[in-house]
Amino acid sequence: MKCVLLILGFLALSVFGADEEDKVVVLTKDNFDKTIEENQFVLVEFYAPWCGHCKQLEPEYKKASIQLAKDGSDVVLGKVDATQESELAEKFEVRGYPTIKFFRGGKPSDYSAGRQAADIVNWLKKKTGPPAAAIKSVAEGTKFIDGNDVVVIGFFKDEDSTAAKAFKNVASGNDDVPFGITSDDSVFKEHSVDRDSIILFKKFDEGKNTFDGDFTVEKIEAFVGENQLPLVVEFTQESAQKIFGGKVKNHILLFVNKDDDFDKHLEQFKAPAKDFKGKVLFIYINTKDEDNARILEFFGLKSEDVPALRLITLTEDMTKYVPEDKSITTENVKTFVQLFLDGSLKPHLLSEDVPEDWDKNPVKVLVGKNFHEVAKDKSKAVLIEFYAPWCGHCKQLVPIWDELGEKFKGNKDIVIAKMDATANELADVKVQSFPTIKYFPAGSDDVIDYNGARTVEGFSKFLESGGKEGAGAAEEEEEDEGEEEGEEEEGEDDGEEVPRDEL
Repeated sequence: MKCVLLILGFLALSVFGADEEDKVVVLTKDNFDKTIEENQFVLVEFYAPWCGHCKQLEPEYKKASIQLAKDGSDVVLGKVDATQESELAEKFEVRGYPTIKFFRGGKPSDYSAGRQAADIVNWLKKKTGPPAAAIKSVAEGTKFIDGNDVVVIGFFKDEDSTAAKAFKNVASGNDDVPFGITSDDSVFKEHSVDRDSIILFKKFDEGKNTFDGDFTVEKIEAFVGENQLPLVVEFTQESAQKIFGGKVKNHILLFVNKDDDFDKHLEQFKAPAKDFKGKVLFIYINTKDEDNARILEFFGLKSEDVPALRLITLTEDMTKYVPEDKSITTENVKTFVQLFLDGSLKPHLLSEDVPEDWDKNPVKVLVGKNFHEVAKDKSKAVLIEFYAPWCGHCKQLVPIWDELGEKFKGNKDIVIAKMDATANELADVKVQSFPTIKYFPAGSDDVIDYNGARTVEGFSKFLESGGKEGAGAAEEEEEDEGEEEGEEEEGEDDGEEVPRDEL
């Protein structure tokens, strides 16, 4: 299953000419190395001017820079126009936009948090300072709580105790939520704490949650994971990182149009959420938002099917479930989730009807209902492209695949085929990205992934070698990572790419 940067030091600001309002440093090949060498911490966004995700990130990036400056941080945030600075983009293997790299002492690593200003600031503070902020007074505690939607504070009389160390361990590994720690008596009293404790403060649902259990890393992680998100989360670009990066991998989805009895449907959907906290994450997707059109398509849904429920598991392979009763009621939602947890549901596999002319052209058209009779026909070798209609790389492959089909149309031992993997699913063949190309050799149950050059010559050599030449490491694998992870590549739509193994 495989998607921000600012200057906060006064010296760096003056050297590179950034003004007071926009502290993000514009980096080029002329000042990049110097910036990295002279600053211990630098966050760099590689962007493209036409990239929709980059445009959405820009104001949040600036907000983060302003907040970091107010906090006295010495982190430098910079940005690189990768379409102009191709040497820098190539050096740091930029394959999609935006790509964000964090430089610590000159060594780069990937940025791995959300794209809201608060996410950026929190992640940088975790990477450059103590995992939990020291809270030494009631005023500091109040400021810490009021300044964030969600915070976790550890109350420990002895900050070197085993319990406190476990808390700090969890804090260092959590990039989503700010952690604080205190041993101050006045802060204990302010929050009615009389012994070692952990409280998660939040600006939604119950307002706060108090930890009740043994102070182990596993139990503290579970506590934070179960409570850091609302009982019902809206799926957006901003929330996606927290949804998919969380510990809960079972998700129930409500597809709903916010203009169509939204409050009524949400109330029915939310009512049972508390009963399954920590086991199933409740998420709603606003189908009125055009950016979510691909998600509807991915689940085989149309706008007239909304409102609708689906349940997915995000293990090694995504599995989907559909309720028998499609009505959006509290009882139906509760029954649907409980049947899933009891193991009583069978996975739902999409399939289109078999086209009448599926074998008319040199490239055969496969769907779920005719896949096995063609792919598993041991009298033939079958090469199949699994594609998505919206995938840019798939569109580029169309004329090459058609030419390949034409080349082998007279060969009775080889079949060239394609399948829309967004509309058809298979229990025994998993597709994690687009395009995926798989080879089903004659006389065998093996399935071989093709990872060679996407050319007629490359495919031909592969077929003629019986699936041996071109089955190694992908020459274009890195190039495709941006698309798999939801980043934009030049020529792609500005809308969000949907990872095949997520939504």
